[in-house]
Amino acid sequence: MPLTKPEATDVRPIVDPAELETITDLYDRVQWLSSWTIHHANNIRESRDGLKVGGHQASSASLAAIMCALYFGVLQPEDRVAVKPHASPVFHAIQYLFGKQTRDQLERFRALGGAQSYPSRTKDIDDVDFSTGSVGLGVAMTAFASMVQDHLIDRGLVSADKAGRMIALMGDAELDEGNIYEALIEGYKHNLRNCWWVIDYNRQSLDSITSDRMFTRFTDIFETTGWKVINIKYGKKQQAAFKRPGGIALRDWIDACPNTLYSALTYKGGAAWRDRLMADIGSKRGVKKLLDGYSDDALQTLMTNLGGHDIELLLETFRSIDSDQPHCFICYTVKGYGLPFQGHKDNHSGLMNPSQMAELQAQMGVPEGREWEPFAGMEDKAAHLENFLKKVPFNQPATRRHDAPTLKLEDALEPVTGKQSTQVAFGKIMNALGKGTSPLADRIITTSPDVTVSTNLGGWVNQRGIYSRDLMEDVFKAEKVVSPQIWQGHGKGQHMELGIAENNLFLALAAMGLSGSLFGERLIPVGTLYDPFINRGLDALNYACYQDARFMLVATPSGLTLAPEGGAHQSIHTPVIGMAQDKLVYFEPAYTDELAAIMAWGFDYMQQPDGSSIYLRLSTRALAQPERDGDAWQADLLKGAYWEHTPEEGAELAIIYTGAVAPEANAALQEILEDVPGAGLMAVPSPDLLHKDWSESVRSLGRDGVRRESHIGRLLSGLSPNAGIVTVIDGAPTTLSWIGGVKGHRTMPLGVDEFGQSGDIDDLYDRYRIGTDAILDACASVFTAR
Repeated sequence: MPLTKPEATDVRPIVDPAELETITDLYDRVQWLSSWTIHHANNIRESRDGLKVGGHQASSASLAAIMCALYFGVLQPEDRVAVKPHASPVFHAIQYLFGKQTRDQLERFRALGGAQSYPSRTKDIDDVDFSTGSVGLGVAMTAFASMVQDHLIDRGLVSADKAGRMIALMGDAELDEGNIYEALIEGYKHNLRNCWWVIDYNRQSLDSITSDRMFTRFTDIFETTGWKVINIKYGKKQQAAFKRPGGIALRDWIDACPNTLYSALTYKGGAAWRDRLMADIGSKRGVKKLLDGYSDDALQTLMTNLGGHDIELLLETFRSIDSDQPHCFICYTVKGYGLPFQGHKDNHSGLMNPSQMAELQAQMGVPEGREWEPFAGMEDKAAHLENFLKKVPFNQPATRRHDAPTLKLEDALEPVTGKQSTQVAFGKIMNALGKGTSPLADRIITTSPDVTVSTNLGGWVNQRGIYSRDLMEDVFKAEKVVSPQIWQGHGKGQHMELGIAENNLFLALAAMGLSGSLFGERLIPVGTLYDPFINRGLDALNYACYQDARFMLVATPSGLTLAPEGGAHQSIHTPVIGMAQDKLVYFEPAYTDELAAIMAWGFDYMQQPDGSSIYLRLSTRALAQPERDGDAWQADLLKGAYWEHTPEEGAELAIIYTGAVAPEANAALQEILEDVPGAGLMAVPSPDLLHKDWSESVRSLGRDGVRRESHIGRLLSGLSPNAGIVTVIDGAPTTLSWIGGVKGHRTMPLGVDEFGQSGDIDDLYDRYRIGTDAILDACASVFTAR
């Protein structure tokens, strides 16, 4: 257990002995309930499929004391916590004692409709602040939530005296996740504050004991990025032992002991500790006498009395923090603490067997048949404990989830005329919003990972400024150096500039998109990035959507259409990601009037209870804009598709396209109309909405005996049953290929399913067979095959 000597700390507040006894009693009950919940799911609840349910008893036990100290004695209602995924049972047990979780939910832990395996904002009924699951993301999320809180405070939307601490309870193995260090760097840039990361340093990962080498570096890493690091290593029993003769030698042995050996001895128990200590340091002055003063059981208690299990020490340490500097607490713990398999390297997914559980039940004094009662066997203390819980600050009747008012877009978004790309049109629409004074525009916050200008957000930033806690002068402007960009930073700026790390982008969007619920003040986040690099942050994007955060993701440029950039920047399968990702609606407009209508709809949809986030896949290709006959087409557009050229009744052929290939699809139609006069051309600006609607109609079959027609079904109903369909997109052909299954039409899907290369648009469209000639060839194939 290598570690430099602990730093001297400020005088810590004394913990009232009566309060300490109460929280210790609650800790015992939390340990029992979390272990019992997992045991019940695996050994008592009926199992129809025979699968192991799991639940991580060991990982829960290592964090239980830390969580009890925080929830019962430190946290305030405005604090927000991301709980280590594998400590979910501890969280649910604490919420159960608070009266915010039900017995039914605990009995159905990891079953349909029950308490979730990992804390979930959207699926758990208790008060989850941040979902966790994919390790590292919940940790970094707290940093961005703190930045969002500062943004709201600096804009005068939230009172500074209501600032809460954004706290992550993390496993030490999460420190292997790279996104944590990306977040540390970004936090340093933005002068992060009011953020705590509490590390459950049990030194065991899923597969093995963690490396000794890294620990001494963690303090350096955190301090380099502006954090205060506090090591909570020795419990009070150990500290007292160190003051006795032989104690210094014992402490030095602990500091030098490898993690693997310490874990193995923890599992083996007091006699093993004694043998090893006597072999290694028994000859040193005072050591034998010191060890003789402990029975084997007492020696085991002493050697496992690490700081992360000492509730008094934890309360003192957490309560001593009186600054808003970010703090990292490295809490030494034992994985599986207090359970039969504590310290064993294989205990991560281990479960107590029935006899071990019965022994724990007897030890905890829980009568058989009353396992779910909060204070069974503690009747003499029950009234006091219930009264204490009612007065815990974190359990006060405060609103921790807010309903922020919906913001309306007062004026329609005007499409950009002339030959334009959707990427440029997006920038012009945002620039116009920035010049306006609508309440919605005032709550927009944009962000981008170092591609603000190249994704056409520069005009918006010029209008609204960059968010910075410190005033940041545009030196180029002050020095009269000509530049179209005005990079002025101030506390009311509405653009948060990020480094080139896509994980940070999606975590920032997640925090911004939850601002209404977390802080009571809604933001309308708009984030931009290059479309192919959605893949680099895909885990974080999925995490943001899982939390039901609301934002508009604008990805541009996209596809082969980017031409000279080559395969590294030409996205292929992002449309499929957009369709497959839950809580995200994907659009790929070809024209600027489509884009304007989609953005106006999207800003509203993002705020609706049954809404979601929006993904716009835009292009750099400038297209001539169509002349429209009225705006009736917009209603169909916002259902996913509309007939750009309506086919005749019983038509034998239709071309269906998405996005930048609109000119090729139109050109092919014009040639086809000479031979197939009734052919139609369908624009699909949202394959996602279209597919979701059709999928719902399929799922509804047999549900109530009524067949509900989908939007795409209605659009295709005028075609001949023998008609052929050609679909085309600058992306994965599977994006549209499913349309043939709606009515059973023969379908030829065109698209891109291999890495692109550099070239011009005509050459690449011809090479990858999505140009006009390819569309005509496909039309001939499906038409002649009738």
